[in-house]
Amino acid sequence: MSTHTCPLCETDNTDFYYKDKKRAYWKCQHCDLVFVEKTALPSTSAELSEYQLHENNADDDGYKNFLSRLAIPLLSILAPQQRGLDFGCGPSPVLAQLLDEAGHQMTVYDPFFEPDESALEGNYDFITCTEAIEHFHQPRNELDLLNRLLKRKGYLAIMTKRVIDKTRFANWHYKNDPTHVSFFSDKTFAFIAQSWGYSLRLVSNDIVFMQKN
Repeated sequence: MSTHTCPLCETDNTDFYYKDKKRAYWKCQHCDLVFVEKTALPSTSAELSEYQLHENNADDDGYKNFLSRLAIPLLSILAPQQRGLDFGCGPSPVLAQLLDEAGHQMTVYDPFFEPDESALEGNYDFITCTEAIEHFHQPRNELDLLNRLLKRKGYLAIMTKRVIDKTRFANWHYKNDPTHVSFFSDKTFAFIAQSWGYSLRLVSNDIVFMQKN
């Protein structure tokens, strides 16, 4: 039995998965999450330094097109004038801007760049989480929070690249970002949907929609 507790389902049924030059990864046999061991989690200051290297902004058409891959299918299922939260919006909340321009009332939250916790006191018709969930050190806690904030029948729209198998993981650039610490598979999202009471739709290889039952 491993001593590395899964940060998603909190079981100890985890096995060594992979090790590179910088850190080791473990895999939960219950929920299928792949995660880094605690000693490899970045400090808050290291996270912020890495995030400040990102150059995503509203004037970058490529970045807007990237986010549109989530925004377009989400807009196709939302009723008009819904209230949404962009959780983990980063320094430039471009997705919130796109959704706001489409007629929805957007609130943003990011622990580093938009840390106003009053955003975490409302109830939302939908929540977006783009390229953020892989940064969660304790994904169970964050998912509990998102579930509390989301209204019944509301949508949780997630963008993150998914784990396929160990061979591809070994050559996967996504794991090389030191702030990426939790990696989800199709099975992991199925576990999340079942555990928190959502219906699951795998929109594409990096986009997942879940509706709260």
